[in-house]
Amino acid sequence: MIEIQVAGKNVEAAQGVTYGELAKQFQPQYENDIVLATVNGKLQELHKKLQRPCSIEFVTTAHTAGIRSYERSLVLLMNKAIYDVVPLPDIRKVTVKFSVTHGLYVEAEGAFSVDEEFLQKVKSRMDELVQADLPIKKTSMHVDDAVAFFRKVKMYDKERLFRYRRSSHVNIYSIDGFADYHYGYMVPSTGYLKYYELKLYQDGFVLLFPTWKEPKTVPPFEPQEKLFGTLQKASRWSEQLHVDTVGAVNDMISSGRIQDLVLIAEARQEREISGIASMVASRPHVKFVMIAGPSSSGKTSFSHRLSIQLRSQGLTPHPIGLDDYFVDRDRTPRDETGDFDFEALECVDIEQFNQDMTALLAGEKVEMPTFNFKQGRREYKGNYLQLGSHDILVIEGIHGLNDALSYSLPKESKFKVYISALTQLNIDEHNRIPTTDGRLIRRMIRDARTRGNTAEDTIARWPSVRRGEEKNIFPYQETADVMFNSALIYEFSVLKSYAEPLLFGIPSDSPQYQEAKRLLKFFDYFLGVDSTAIPNNSLLKEFIGGSCFNV
Repeated sequence: MIEIQVAGKNVEAAQGVTYGELAKQFQPQYENDIVLATVNGKLQELHKKLQRPCSIEFVTTAHTAGIRSYERSLVLLMNKAIYDVVPLPDIRKVTVKFSVTHGLYVEAEGAFSVDEEFLQKVKSRMDELVQADLPIKKTSMHVDDAVAFFRKVKMYDKERLFRYRRSSHVNIYSIDGFADYHYGYMVPSTGYLKYYELKLYQDGFVLLFPTWKEPKTVPPFEPQEKLFGTLQKASRWSEQLHVDTVGAVNDMISSGRIQDLVLIAEARQEREISGIASMVASRPHVKFVMIAGPSSSGKTSFSHRLSIQLRSQGLTPHPIGLDDYFVDRDRTPRDETGDFDFEALECVDIEQFNQDMTALLAGEKVEMPTFNFKQGRREYKGNYLQLGSHDILVIEGIHGLNDALSYSLPKESKFKVYISALTQLNIDEHNRIPTTDGRLIRRMIRDARTRGNTAEDTIARWPSVRRGEEKNIFPYQETADVMFNSALIYEFSVLKSYAEPLLFGIPSDSPQYQEAKRLLKFFDYFLGVDSTAIPNNSLLKEFIGGSCFNV
């Protein structure tokens, strides 16, 4: 017997027992399913065996890491079911495209129709597999064997990905003989995957699953048409370029064609910004361009580039930062932990903002404020503004899409832009890259460069940032007149050399170490690219430095 500590309590356990067997003993003490274990601070799958004295904390689906493993395992289950109900020769490709409203949008191509009958067969087979509670097995396969295997089963994106694999082996997961590669840990068996739904949508379907907040409830599917359209447009564009996965980007780098990809991606963004400026110019009543989006979307660089395009349309843009309308620090609301909640709408002096904007719309001269962040108060320094017939205000701030901010302004005077880094690149056909990962990496690099923050600091604050986004930004994104995707298909290859040293700097005893390890493993998929190839007006320069704009 070995003395171990489980959830802070000293207990004895037999050497060689699996963490899964231990989890079954302690499961009655947990409201939600235990799916992983943290052993001496290191995340482990439950099939691993106890070898020596240690400290164990169980991870349930009410944790971020737990629900990620649930989602990942559910994708494996779904693919197993599809390959069971459709013969392999009839399947051309099954692709997990991107995240949509508490689910994943999936497209399946081949000699079959994706309709209600197909979806019902897949759902029935998934239900059977869950009921059977089959083990999800993990085996190690030599890279050469993995390349040959995935070529045989027509998963060509994985074949391409593994050509750039640095280690000699890869971990393969399987259910009842169906094998696939997945980036990250899995739950122990199919019996854990009880909560999910399939919903026919557009050219494919949506695989719906719970959130960590409510791990036993599948939220209803609520289509977000504008966001979906933006994601699908980016996905189709990358497919047309034949650069929709990490392996494809690596091919461009290794063949010396990355400069072309950089220029094409930048040209596409410039064309879209020009199109937005044309839309604004075509609406003579518009005097306020309201730009909003989640953290690290590149809002500041975008506003500069949009202003240049507005000038080319004969308009005179004036930047307005909502931060300059912050209330004085002693009036700033606090969150549930007692810290200042700088992302709350109440941080903005809404009355003063509306008073000034209404006066400007009426042609009056207005003295504009500047917020002194060091002293925590608003100041006036004789900065006056008066709008002429060709003047337009470009207003950037997280509450820009919320009409409660600009309640006094006529609807026709506002043009709303939602901007976010909606990653169109996937690791392979079944492993997507979450958009939040891209923004976290951007912010981590920028914070280290401009604010002296460590990656550990940024990762620790990220959950709070995400809560603010879910409350103050995402509910209003569908009200935007237009959405702009600031993600660049090549950016992870550039960010790699900036992010890795920061992540390696997080000590192993830090609560943020597991997230650092996950991101470092993610960057292992990419070949690196020198940043000198990037134009100095690129949105990416806002994060890595060297922008021609004051960002």
